[in-house]
Amino acid sequence: MPFVRIDLRRGRTEEELQAVSRAVHRALTEMAGVPEDDYFQVITQHEAGEFRYDPGYLGISRTDSLIFIAITMGRGRGAETKRALYARTAQLLEESAGVRPEDVMIIVTENTLEDWSFGQGIAQHARGDRTGGEAR
Repeated sequence: MPFVRIDLRRGRTEEELQAVSRAVHRALTEMAGVPEDDYFQVITQHEAGEFRYDPGYLGISRTDSLIFIAITMGRGRGAETKRALYARTAQLLEESAGVRPEDVMIIVTENTLEDWSFGQGIAQHARGDRTGGEAR
């Protein structure tokens, strides 16, 4: 149950944005076990003055093609899974959208089942706050 925010500089085509979106989601399904239909993303393009970064932090050469990817998802995935997710995301973005791995920054934030409401004002995955069965 990830919620993904993708931030990048303005100027990408609709096809490029779609390729970025699908690459990120594919990496989540392959590496983090996210179901294919668990697809919630917000993509925001920014003007140059609204998008700031250090072009050489940690010795990584970044360009204006940098993409920030913030993933909020439920707890339970270990460091190895997260490292695999980062690597696969960068690989798929390079293959499908032409984004250099140096221009991919990913931040994962984890939370609990009670922190999610997918609609109807209830926490569908939390025990005691779901109609139609047990929480997953």
